Amino acid sequence: MRRILALLLSATFLVLPVRAAEGTKYVALTFDDGPSGKYTRQLLDGLYDRGVKATFLLCGYRIKDYPDITQRIFDEGHEIGYHGYSHNNMKEMSRRTIAAEIVDTQALLPEGCTPVFLRPPGGCCSDGVRQVAEARQLAILNWSVDPRDWATHDTAAIEKAVLKNIKDGDIVLLHDMTASSVRAALDIVDTLLEEDFEIVTVSELAKVHNVSIRPGQVYTSFPKKEGAVK
Repeated sequence: MRRILALLLSATFLVLPVRAAEGTKYVALTFDDGPSGKYTRQLLDGLYDRGVKATFLLCGYRIKDYPDITQRIFDEGHEIGYHGYSHNNMKEMSRRTIAAEIVDTQALLPEGCTPVFLRPPGGCCSDGVRQVAEARQLAILNWSVDPRDWATHDTAAIEKAVLKNIKDGDIVLLHDMTASSVRAALDIVDTLLEEDFEIVTVSELAKVHNVSIRPGQVYTSFPKKEGAVK
């Protein structure tokens, strides 16, 4: 019943236009490398309880291992993007191999899931990555806030690194691969909500700040533009 309700709510949410409220600060939380199994489940539980949507950049080989979690991410209204199939450095790949990484991952995604973002592992980009992304109608998604949560198990340090300078339009890089990262992510959500931030998917962040996403372009944040929808 909970999954059915979540799906209905997500469908309603996607139909409604996104509007930027006067004075509201918007940010997007993104999660790389998953799905991971129990940690992704814990993160999804926490986001569900808080009514928050995030963007998940998924690896094909992990989708293959956890198709049920991938389906849940999609059903609960989160955004899904590509993080390659193998998580190998795309900067060192041929264009044919880069394309295969995307195609092989796409084949494992839930029906109806059509990503608009590619995040090369490590953010490593090249002319080949950009060319393949443009040909596949994908924008390249990087980030503006990186607490390096993959390198530490210090939850407090991760939280501090995100919260000390976060601002309207930021894209936060996190992972759903360890308990410390998940705890930090949910604490960050709680703090941002208390400080009147709205946490949205990356596509929604672009929309509220009046940015048209262009295939092959690299995006690190979506600061508010003049003329953004109110």
